[in-house]
Amino acid sequence: MKINRIKICDFRNIESLDCRFDDVNIICGSNAQGKTNLLEALYLFTGARSFRGAKDGEMVAFGKKRAVLEAEFEGGCREQSARLTIEKKREASLNGIEKRSPAELGESIKAVVFSPAHLIMIKGAPEQRRRFADAALCQIKSGYQNVLKQYKNALRQRNAVLKDAAFSGCEELLEPFDEIFAKHGAVMIYQRQKYIEALLPFAKEIYHGISGGREELELHLSCGFEAGGLSLEEIREKLFERLKENRREELAAAVTKTGPHRDDIDIMINGRFARLYGSQGQQRSAVLALKLAEASLLYEKTGIKPAAMLDDVVSELDDMRREYIINHLKDRQVFITCCDAESVLCLKKGKIIRMCAGKIDES
Repeated sequence: MKINRIKICDFRNIESLDCRFDDVNIICGSNAQGKTNLLEALYLFTGARSFRGAKDGEMVAFGKKRAVLEAEFEGGCREQSARLTIEKKREASLNGIEKRSPAELGESIKAVVFSPAHLIMIKGAPEQRRRFADAALCQIKSGYQNVLKQYKNALRQRNAVLKDAAFSGCEELLEPFDEIFAKHGAVMIYQRQKYIEALLPFAKEIYHGISGGREELELHLSCGFEAGGLSLEEIREKLFERLKENRREELAAAVTKTGPHRDDIDIMINGRFARLYGSQGQQRSAVLALKLAEASLLYEKTGIKPAAMLDDVVSELDDMRREYIINHLKDRQVFITCCDAESVLCLKKGKIIRMCAGKIDES
């Protein structure tokens, strides 16, 4: 897969832009010139939401009604085109055919992105680590987006019934909703567990290389019980049991405190929690290892080599770590933003795109 061209209209600070790409693309310029905005626009064609956490309407240029993004890319052994229109929400088309959801673009365009904001995956709340796994699963499994939707609906319904039951004292109202909730929650836990198991060998190898063999990375899904080795039905039964065990507490709180919306992914370095005990360098290396492992697993599962998008991170690494990371970007399309193009000249090839005030500086 390769993105050959993008056209942007009224997206953040980019009023109008038409840019063609090479295999390696270094997007450079001073701060606040639009480098990350260009990377964000490219990433949206994967069907995922903004990696910066922005709502759709927030990406439309100030004072404008809508933003329009168009991409030309090679995929499935042929030239293809995609279009995104962003107002309060996104609408997408592929080769002129309207898609039911922008997420469907992810079947044709795949990318892995890393930005300094992703360090929150280590430092932040469990929600950030859950979001990493769920976003990766959405690229690997086309039906996982629907899994998330079904679970959110089940959670919303159960919370509503909990409030009614807490007021009326009719606990029996919960029983059928517990069954529905456990059914959909078990699918999420099962898929997350399988993903972590598949990701771990890649992540361990990459982190071992980044750290020069001095440190070991481990991952573990924390869901209230040991999910490794359990079947989908066994996980459903475990989750259903936990709902019963926690019913009194949840009735008192009138909210669901059990389930995959409360799970976490333990990221360990040499047996210690990276969030609590990892240094800045260890935390950054762990996130890079996870994102590169995500790319490797995505290729293994789909046969499509995802584009690698690195937002202002490679230039902050020492020479040894930078060289190691670059070696894992070979044979795929690469987009790197930086303030100084010389900081990534170890790539020895590529197109330099200079951004200035939302435009490409041709000077």
